Amino acid sequence: MPSTIASFPVLGIVLAVASAAMLALGNMMQARGVRSGEAGAFGAKQFFALLRNRPWVIGALLIAAAILLQLASLTFAPLIVVQPVGVVALVFASLLTARATHRKPSRREMRAIATSVIGVGAFVTVAALVSTQRTIQDRQLVAILLTLAVVLCVAIVLAVVGRGHRMPAVLIVIAAGVFSGFVATLGKTVILRVQTVLTAQDYRFDSSNLLTLACLIGIAISGGLSIYLIQRAHTVNSPEVVVGGLTVIDPFVAVVLGITILGEATGAPVWSLLVLAAAGAVAVWGVFDLARAQQASVSNASLEN
Repeated sequence: MPSTIASFPVLGIVLAVASAAMLALGNMMQARGVRSGEAGAFGAKQFFALLRNRPWVIGALLIAAAILLQLASLTFAPLIVVQPVGVVALVFASLLTARATHRKPSRREMRAIATSVIGVGAFVTVAALVSTQRTIQDRQLVAILLTLAVVLCVAIVLAVVGRGHRMPAVLIVIAAGVFSGFVATLGKTVILRVQTVLTAQDYRFDSSNLLTLACLIGIAISGGLSIYLIQRAHTVNSPEVVVGGLTVIDPFVAVVLGITILGEATGAPVWSLLVLAAAGAVAVWGVFDLARAQQASVSNASLEN
């Protein structure tokens, strides 16, 4: 049986909130940089041009800081506790947009934000009470890597089949969120493996360490694809839609993997699982309601002008 590892949920949650703020600001800056660049499909030429775009570079640094804070939060708390906190990034993004456009959020937008916050708050509270951190076994690493391989194969098939056709904007955001979820999950497995090695003081290089190395390669592949897809998403979506999609899909993928493969909810009572499902549904509903409210506000503003 895998042993449990001590966690400090409150510290993990605080770091996750800080990460969400950095993520929101970073995406806003990158969206500004992408939209100020050359028009057309996003490719290598556009990417290298962005490296000379100051807002985009600042956004990239902020997102890098957000990733580091998120990894730090995963060190102190289970994946299913801290990952959903990322939904708070949508709140920050909405407030930043309101400040930049000098437009106060509508009553419906505020209601949607409150709904998301309440849902996430309930989810994180229950998850912190019933979740546990456990050492990661080789079979769990293999399961995550195989799942990632299947997702990559599906993505390749879709890319080949859809070549020459315009990909739906929302699909780009969803794909970016899926790969971002794998980054978080694989990062968590590496963190737990390192904690286990340090606790046991077992520094042998064996098959288990090779699997950990494979996880690092998986993080690089997933992270690279996520970054690329996020930049493409910025060319066809508003920053709020990008952040909203990431903060829904990323935690969903990570929480599913955390529960089904990492076993972070093993032994949790049935009532807690029902509450987690209900709270997650409320948070997701708030995100989609916010997206609809923002679209309505943009439409009304266009009509007024």
